[in-house]
Amino acid sequence: MTSPHSNHWDIFCAVVDNYGDIGVTWRLSKQLALEYQLPIVLWVDDLKSFAHILPTLDPKLSSQTLEGVTINQWNTPLNIDYTPGTVLIEAFACELPEPVKTTAKSAPTPPLWLNLEYLSAEDWVDGCHGLPSFQGGGINKYFYMPGFSAASGGLICERTLFDERDAWQADCANKLNLFKSLGLSGIEQDDKVVSLFSYETLALEGLCALWSASSSPVHLMVPKGRSLSSLASYLPKSPADVTPGERFCHGALSIHILPMTDQAGYDRLLWSADFNIVRGEDSFLRAQWAGRPFIWHIYQQEEDYHLVKLEAFMRLYCDNLAPEIADCWKNLNLAFNQQQADAVQQHWQNIESFASPLLAHAKQWPIDALKTTDLATRLVQFVKKSLR
Repeated sequence: MTSPHSNHWDIFCAVVDNYGDIGVTWRLSKQLALEYQLPIVLWVDDLKSFAHILPTLDPKLSSQTLEGVTINQWNTPLNIDYTPGTVLIEAFACELPEPVKTTAKSAPTPPLWLNLEYLSAEDWVDGCHGLPSFQGGGINKYFYMPGFSAASGGLICERTLFDERDAWQADCANKLNLFKSLGLSGIEQDDKVVSLFSYETLALEGLCALWSASSSPVHLMVPKGRSLSSLASYLPKSPADVTPGERFCHGALSIHILPMTDQAGYDRLLWSADFNIVRGEDSFLRAQWAGRPFIWHIYQQEEDYHLVKLEAFMRLYCDNLAPEIADCWKNLNLAFNQQQADAVQQHWQNIESFASPLLAHAKQWPIDALKTTDLATRLVQFVKKSLR
């Protein structure tokens, strides 16, 4: 059943690449429900994948309420009635079911229809944010563009997130207890910890070779999945056969296999690492909020357009960095994304000489990037303004 309140919001999400789209959509749904007491109905087409990041979710239930959000199984055809509310959001251009579009258009008071787009730092975002697209039946669909500028749709960030992060990072016991709870062993307080959640890339072999020859311990934490397939030569068995909690040692490098965790657990992992390698959108932004240096492994697109997106973000991120540090960090990210194993080794060595200023920049960046107003706040303001 949908929410009985006429002011409820419907959010539709098709799970793509396992966790990226649903990760963003779930964070937004929770925040809207918790911080704005909005009745949110989240429609998801793949509850089984969703359950990997929300263990309390029962994929067999067609409808359930968790953390203040009603979660409906989005089947084709729909087997749960859709009742228009105040807002209708299609996340990341997922194609809404025809009955939903027809019902929305014919409602006495049609919902405000929004397309929540992917996050980008490109200049064109500001000009496209909020633009309408006529859908027939006297209803427009508006493009809601997350972004880093004041003219964009903003960035997802819960009100208490930075305070929780700071409290966590203030006590080293927190990270050591986290590692223990994840079944990881042999990690000392001052050891370097790198978390890894990337796509396949030859660059990882280059980094592992470098870390293996390090003069001090390096712990690489990686879940089963696409990252692990690039580490096959460092594993004594097939990546498919490893189990969470296992540890594989090569010189100074220890590769730890992580269990699957929920979003709060993943945030704490990012807070506990010294360096994070992330992919997609959700982990990309959460790595920024962690206040730690990171590499963004961006999803590859035709004609290398993903590198255009990467360059746009790097220009923004490096705006206040000294040129030599900015160039080093940019080169590291480009080499990683272009699978240049030798180059990524060299740039990693170079960046270690800038560890302190790069960490200071990573800690200041979230404060500067948020610009006091997060995506949920801007979204609520956008809806109020549009419905006047």
